[in-house]
Order: sequence, then C-alpha cells, then structure tokens
Amino acid sequence: MRAVVIEEFAATPTVRTVPDPDPAPDGVVIEVEATGICRSDWHTLLGHDPDVTLPHVAGHEFAGVVTAVGSDVHQWRVGDRVTAPFVCACGRCPQCAAGHQQICDRQFQPGATHWGSFAEFVAIDRADINLIRVPDGMLSSTAAALGCRFATAFRAVYRQGGVGPGDWVAVHGCGGAGLSAVLLAVAAGARVVAVDVSASALDLATAFGAVATVDAGKVADTARAVREITGGGAHVSLDCVGLPSTCAASVASLCKRGTHVQVGLLPPEQGVPPIPMHRVIADELRIVGSHGLAAHEYPRMLELIERSGIDLGRLVGGTISLSGIPEALMAMNGPAGDGGITVAEPGQT
Repeated sequence: MRAVVIEEFAATPTVRTVPDPDPAPDGVVIEVEATGICRSDWHTLLGHDPDVTLPHVAGHEFAGVVTAVGSDVHQWRVGDRVTAPFVCACGRCPQCAAGHQQICDRQFQPGATHWGSFAEFVAIDRADINLIRVPDGMLSSTAAALGCRFATAFRAVYRQGGVGPGDWVAVHGCGGAGLSAVLLAVAAGARVVAVDVSASALDLATAFGAVATVDAGKVADTARAVREITGGGAHVSLDCVGLPSTCAASVASLCKRGTHVQVGLLPPEQGVPPIPMHRVIADELRIVGSHGLAAHEYPRMLELIERSGIDLGRLVGGTISLSGIPEALMAMNGPAGDGGITVAEPGQT
C-alpha cells in the first residue's frame, strides 16, 4: 500500500510503498476512504510523542470500509463502513470497567503507538470494543472529523465543561476542535465568544453561531476582552490550541467558579503554562482535561448531531490526496489556516 512515512522528526515525510497490514485475531483492516490532518499529527511529526518510533505512519481521524476481519471478531464484517476513536481501549482495565475508555490503562492510538491512517489501509485491534458504525448517508470525509476533533469537543463541552443554556463559553482557537466546540456549545444554548488570530477562522465561528469574537492578533489581552464581553468572565473556557499562552488566557477568561477545559495538547517541549493558582483558589475555579471520547459514547453524540441539526460537513475546509499530506503537515509550522478541517482521501489522485 501507499503511505505517508515519517523517516525523520521535523523533516518532510515521504509517500512510498510499505507492506499491507494484516488483521490481528481480534482486529480488522480498514480501507481508508478519508483521514483528517490534525495538529496532533504535527506534534507526532515533530517528535513530541515519546511513544513514536521511526519509521512511522501518523493519522488518527479516519473513516473507511472493513476489508479483512480477524478470527476472534464477532460484530464486524467485510464491507462495513466504520470509524474509531483516536484512543482505542483494551476493554479490561479498571478505567474501561468504569466506562472511561478514553483514558484506558492499556490504550493504543492509531498514528501514535501504532501506524495510523495516512495510508491506503489501517489495522485496528480490539475491533469489537473500538469500532463505530458510520451512519447511512454520512460521507466518509464528514465521518473522519468525528474521531478526534469533534468527539473531543463533544466530551469537552458536555461532559467536562457541563455547558448548559445561557452559559457564556469562550473558545480559544478556532481550528477543527475549536469550531466543533462552537457548534456544540451553541447547540447547548450557550453564548459563545470565539478567540483566534485568523480573521477567516473567526468568520467561520460567527457563521457557526458565536455571538462575539476576539482577534488575538490585534488584542493584547484576550482574557480581559472576554471578561468585558461576558460581563465578568466565561462560565466555561476551552483552550483548543495547546500553547502555554492560550491555556493561561483561557483560565484568565473565567468568571468565579468557572471551568477551564484543556483540549489542545501541551507537550512539555512548548513550556509550562503560567496558571495563577492563587486565583484558582480564591475564585474556586475548576481546571480539567479532555482526552477524546469513548466508543460507547458515540451513539449519544450522533443522536445529538441529528437532533440539533449540526452539519458536520461545514467543518471540512477542503480535501486533498494522500500525496498532499506531507505539505499539509509542514504548513502547520507556519501561521494558522482558515479554521476548517483538511481531509485527505487516499483514493483521490
């Protein structure tokens, strides 16, 4: 199969032929119809993930068709259209037993601990625990957005943030995860303030229902701007970028007893966020993380999408071929794009 292979950290990956994957006894092989290019993949390229060894194939947001099934798989057949969380669970550890598969003690992550979906085929183990059926009528390019950014935003907004009607929600960073958070918070009846350095990303956030925006490229103190807009601070603020500065700004955006949700990755190489713990104590702030979404929660998320009329297709900013992935990854070294999710379709020429 053809795959995008990282041969050296921080260097442009190459597209070359590698061996086809075989299914594990409890796993399947999936022909990748669409795969999202995510900032997490950029972190993998730069060597920020200690689980990655070279050569490596990244990619963790995907949808496709099952082409081979292991002998111990009972729920899936060749021809099924599926997706999977970026955190795949073991189903047996204490975290899984408690329903928290997204922080499984023995998790594996396509594109990180194992080769991922920047290829024509990807192998997924423990298929009966981790696969999700793609709804009839949903495009694979749309379903690819579910695996990481939208699913992570769903848990961040509803489970970790507890967003409800009338809440003020600040979203720092309007890429794929941030725009997903805007859509989800608006669906919950919240009032959203979107923060980003990209005017086009802020325009998208407004189109998705944000009632106010803050241009971080023009405003020196974005947290103060959020507090002024909201009349005292956001009830929930999400850092969907993953930088020390955006994390600190998100915490500083909160009202008393507000909740900060960390969505964007914060690898130690980028520095430690300056969190004002004295204010966390004095104002009884909550600081929580959000790490993907367990497979068993996907039906609830899909129900919400259908009930609220969220159009996931609006998140897709454009499609490219497999050979376009290296350039897309390297472009993340530069300024942020327009906010939409770029999706690669390996079958595209």
